[in-house]
Amino acid sequence: QVHLVESGGALVQAGGSLNLSCIASGYGLSTYALGWFRQAPGKEREFVAVASRFPDMTELADSVKGRFTCSRDNAKNAVYLQMSTLKPQDTAVYYCAASQWGGSAAAGNYEFWGQGTQVTVSS
Repeated sequence: QVHLVESGGALVQAGGSLNLSCIASGYGLSTYALGWFRQAPGKEREFVAVASRFPDMTELADSVKGRFTCSRDNAKNAVYLQMSTLKPQDTAVYYCAASQWGGSAAAGNYEFWGQGTQVTVSS
């Protein structure tokens, strides 16, 4: 069983920056991919980023490339999402998720999910 807790969501102005954290606990974390998804009201859950462990790689959705960075600290069992140049369209609930089967952009491949943290970008 893996437990995930996100933090860092806030209200920020367009063009600003925000850092999200996800602290994971449980067994087998060294082999799990840790990803970020977001969901706006009335919209489908959208892939944002993923950090795999073996191999140590990160992938980003095209919509956030150049603005977001995903990183992982295995010693702290944490994954981070560093967001900059935020846009109103980035407004959503951001979820941290864990997949035993490696990195993927498909939400259905993730077994465990955090409770979500709200990110609101205003103009």
